[in-house]
Amino acid sequence: MSYYRRRRPAYRKAEYRRPKHNVPVNISEYGDRFEARVYALGFSKENISITLSDDVIYISGRRQPAEEHPPFILQEYPIKSFERSFELSERADQNAVGAKMDNGVLLITIMKTAASQKPDVEVEIE
Repeated sequence: MSYYRRRRPAYRKAEYRRPKHNVPVNISEYGDRFEARVYALGFSKENISITLSDDVIYISGRRQPAEEHPPFILQEYPIKSFERSFELSERADQNAVGAKMDNGVLLITIMKTAASQKPDVEVEIE
């Protein structure tokens, strides 16, 4: 008897493990700043912490879940907490960081250093 064995995608290999409590994050780069959008639905801004330490930004959220949890068949949304961390570029100005919460999305803005915002110089070919 032969069994059909489906190939696992690269991200599903045994050595890869998705963090248990995570929220999705989108990071964008603009001319003068970096922006991170943390999709933290259900977390209030009072329960979210942002810390900068040794060129790393740490983002975490905590909340008290309801007493009863639904009987999940699939659960991808964090119930209690989340933690994310990202290494900052040397172009990021760690003294110019701002954050605001809007409709469950935490927007973190990190300005670029003045040195990294220099305009490109075009060189004329003789």
